[in-house]
Formats: sequence, C-alpha cells, structure tokens
Amino acid sequence: MDLIRRLKPTHLRLISEIARHQKLQLAAESMGVSQPAASRMLADIEAEAGAPLFVRHPRWMEPTPVGAAFLRHIRVILSELESLQTEVENLNVGQSGEIRVGAVTGPAMGFLMPAIRAVKEESPDIEATIEVGPSVQLVRGLKEGRFDFIIARLPPEYDVTDFHIYPARSENISMLVRDSHPLAGRRNLPLEELSQYEWVVQERGSPLRQAVEAAFMQIARPVPRNVNNSSSLLVVLALLAESDVISPQSQEVAEILTGPGLGARLCALDLDQTITVSPYFIIANRAHQLPRAVDRVLKEVLRRL
Repeated sequence: MDLIRRLKPTHLRLISEIARHQKLQLAAESMGVSQPAASRMLADIEAEAGAPLFVRHPRWMEPTPVGAAFLRHIRVILSELESLQTEVENLNVGQSGEIRVGAVTGPAMGFLMPAIRAVKEESPDIEATIEVGPSVQLVRGLKEGRFDFIIARLPPEYDVTDFHIYPARSENISMLVRDSHPLAGRRNLPLEELSQYEWVVQERGSPLRQAVEAAFMQIARPVPRNVNNSSSLLVVLALLAESDVISPQSQEVAEILTGPGLGARLCALDLDQTITVSPYFIIANRAHQLPRAVDRVLKEVLRRL
C-alpha cells in the first residue's frame, strides 16, 4: 500500500517512456524534464519498489522481471487515465453524458425529440432517456430527481418557486380520423356533428379531455357519450385504422401522424372552431445544476418553440 500511495502519474509515465525509448535521456526529453531529474525519479521509484526496474546496459535499458510487472499494470492505468481525461473533457463541453427528460405527448414529438436528434448529430456519445406521460407523473418524477427537465403543465398543488419555469406554448387540438371516415374532407364542420360518432380520447381530467369537453359546453351541446379512454398512441392508431372513431390529439401529434411515411392513412377534420389546451411549460428543478449536455438540449428545445 505504501508503494501505491507514493506512486504518481508522472512516475508511471516515466517508466513507460523508458521502456518505449530504452534510454533514460530520450525518456526525459519526451517528458520535458532534465536527465538528472528523471534519474532521481527512477531511483526513488526503485527504492519504493525494493528492486531495480531496469537493467542498465552500456547503450540501452531493459526491464527486469519487476519492471515488466510494473509495465503490465502501468499501461492499463495510463490508458484509463487518458480515457478519464477525455470523458471529463467531453462532459465539461457537453459532448457526452446522460440526459433524462420527460414530456407530455405533443411537445415530446413536436419539439423534444427533434431537439435531441439535432444535438446527437453533433455529439453521438450523448445518451438520452425520454419518458412520455401525464403532467402529474412527470412533475413527480422531476421532484424525485428522475428527470433533468420536463415539458409539462404544473399541477396547482406544487409551489412554482421550487422550479425554473420557461414559457412554452399552448396546444391546439386536431380531430383525427381515418381518411375514409364519413366526415373526412368536409369543410367547416360544426362540432356537434362529431358527437354521434365513437371517440377515443385521453382519460378524464387530462387537459386535452377538459378542453374538448369545454368546447362542447360552450356551444351548449352534450359531450360525446360513446367514448374509449386511452392515452396510448398504439391503441389510438389501432382504433383509427379499424373504425370510424374520432381521436382528439395535439396539433403536433396530428401533423406527424398524418404526414408521409407512416402508412396510417389518417387525416384531421376541418372544424369551424379552434380548440386550445392550457399551455405547457419547460420545467427544471431549481435546486439542481443542469449538466452541460442537458443544457444544450434545453437550449435547442427553447430555440424550436
């Protein structure tokens, strides 16, 4: 243990350089020290080891068995130290690291995922974990330290002073149907005409569900009764593909699901009114310092809003 405590990275590098150059003078030059200083350093190491590390020939130096044992371990240690230095430098400049973020569905698909892709194109060593869920679940995870930041709505039971809150935006709702739906292609549809169809919509109490129900109440019409409750996009897509259900989704989600390449053959109904969900925010824990890689993603998200 005394030997382990006394050895320094400079000692390890000197031994490695002597073995590589086979001459003390060349090893000293490669390290930028004088030959007498290198000689004293080697003598100190050998005194601690209790045996010579090199056989001194007239024109070259050869490792002893003890020196060979040193070299086997030194090369591993120096390699790990170089890896450590590189990793620390990458973390400091945000070129690597782990990102843990959460978002409600719309901004997750519309802003968060594109922002992460953009950062990873420059820094592929960054590892991102993305969780999509309701705001209550996401804020709880942020408080527990499971997320670096989230994109969500802050429930009223939480104290806003506990968080850094960045303004984001409101969500408009699109009514998704399959392209063969009886209402597809019609212009300026009154909302009440949608109530006779089957719906698949997020659970009661969700901001999107509340906005849809409020829109029906504002025109003094009853909310749809034939409703399936689900926040799963897989369930939504399965029902849309097989039936004439109507699915309210955020505009960001609808644009992706009706875009080219998905093969879902969906479209958004053209309503005579706009339905808007309460705004979401980018929320970070005030007590936590964001790592550099996370800060890069956050700035990219803010740039895209």
